[in-house]
Amino acid sequence: METITSFTDSPSPYELLLRALCQIPITHYVIGLALVFWVLVYDFLDFHVVQDLLTGFRGQRVDLTFNSCSELYREVVSKCTLLHGRYMSTPWLSSPHLQTTFLRFFGRPPVFNYRRLFLVKTARLISCEVKRVSIMHSVMEKEDIASDETHQDANMPIVIYIKHLAFYMAKRGWNVVVSNHRGLGGVPLKSDFFYNGGWTDDIRKVVKHIRSQSPDVPLFVVGTSLGANMMVKYLGEDGKDVLIDGAAAVCCPWDLLLCDRYMGRNLVQSVYDKALGDGLKRYAKMHQQFFTCLSDWNGIEKARRVREFDTSGTCLVWKFDTADIYYRESSCADYVGRIKVPLLCISALDDPVCTKDALVWDECKVNKNVILATTQHGGHLGYFDGWDAKGVWWVRAVDEYLTVLSSSKIIRRQTKMPKPVLQASPRPHPQTSLFYKVPYIGLLKKTDNKIHVDNLMEKSTNFMEEKTQGSSYPSRINSLVTFLKRFMDQF
Repeated sequence: METITSFTDSPSPYELLLRALCQIPITHYVIGLALVFWVLVYDFLDFHVVQDLLTGFRGQRVDLTFNSCSELYREVVSKCTLLHGRYMSTPWLSSPHLQTTFLRFFGRPPVFNYRRLFLVKTARLISCEVKRVSIMHSVMEKEDIASDETHQDANMPIVIYIKHLAFYMAKRGWNVVVSNHRGLGGVPLKSDFFYNGGWTDDIRKVVKHIRSQSPDVPLFVVGTSLGANMMVKYLGEDGKDVLIDGAAAVCCPWDLLLCDRYMGRNLVQSVYDKALGDGLKRYAKMHQQFFTCLSDWNGIEKARRVREFDTSGTCLVWKFDTADIYYRESSCADYVGRIKVPLLCISALDDPVCTKDALVWDECKVNKNVILATTQHGGHLGYFDGWDAKGVWWVRAVDEYLTVLSSSKIIRRQTKMPKPVLQASPRPHPQTSLFYKVPYIGLLKKTDNKIHVDNLMEKSTNFMEEKTQGSSYPSRINSLVTFLKRFMDQF
């Protein structure tokens, strides 16, 4: 009987456990919670400091994907030490998100001044003196400017990573030209449309102008992020007729539709999506008069993602039915096989903006002119290395590649002058090229502060009817050609 009484009066296991937990010092709980929080943050932000520690902070090797018969690899890339070495990110930036964010807010860009130069026709070039070389900065415009006036402009905004590239290569003795999208770089939008991810005509005009000024000098092009998509697409569109000698694409999205899906995959990517969308909205507010007339301004103001902005703005201006159609037609992945000049592509597998699922592995194995260099880490255009994060790895890699390429035997010297009129070429299959896609069906004219749209087909019909009366068949053809040339020159 006494045994039963002692059993019922004993404390429960939970009470004993609670008493034991109360004996643990509070500092141990704080340390435990901190460890759990660190593990969650470590996984959430894709840290790799433990991996770097286990490898002795030696970094990971750069992986190269290319055709086994590639002359570009044998003559150029095989001599590039950086592409055959390792990339080790800054230890206190051992996360793709820290790399990308640090570039945006604490990128430590070099400081230099700009000297703006106005040239004739569709390009305005801005140059600045860096020691003994000049950095030229071009902004595409619609209007013809017949002025050679120059002045200092030290406040001209340029993206941070472009400053790193321009300053480093100019310091190494290169003449550098930086091309901004329409309406950016502190210059008002004066054309009847703005840029999109597949519009390559602005790049083509800049290259054509530079080539006309220096027909015997090697000309190279470097594209970054969305600009890399436009540049690769331009190289594929022009094929063997391209007016450059080599190129490099850094952190290219390749497939805009896949990147759009990737941006909405989880919480971290949605933060980037919102940040990029806010940047596009700020761009629209800078040119609100233009966007109000030609797009859904209410939809742009409510847009929270890049896709929503493209639906309300880009698709309406450029006459795309849906955002998916715009992304498919603007992606450069299908143009890689048509590239005829040496191209180096650099991408990070942990890029938080451009997914690795869109990388063109097989296309690079088929085309002998393309080499893909991938790193395990680096973020989106970050690639900071060294303990002080003063260096950007991809800038040095591109400089080394172009230096070796410029002195190699495989470079195709461009001695021919560009054609005065661009000839239309068949649109590639399966995607439709935006090379000759005009944003409007009609012609725009402004009278009394109002914008009117005149139907192009009606104008062309009236034009032909007037020319048909009392004229021969060849003269009608010549008139039509003249009319079409004038129409294309407006864009």
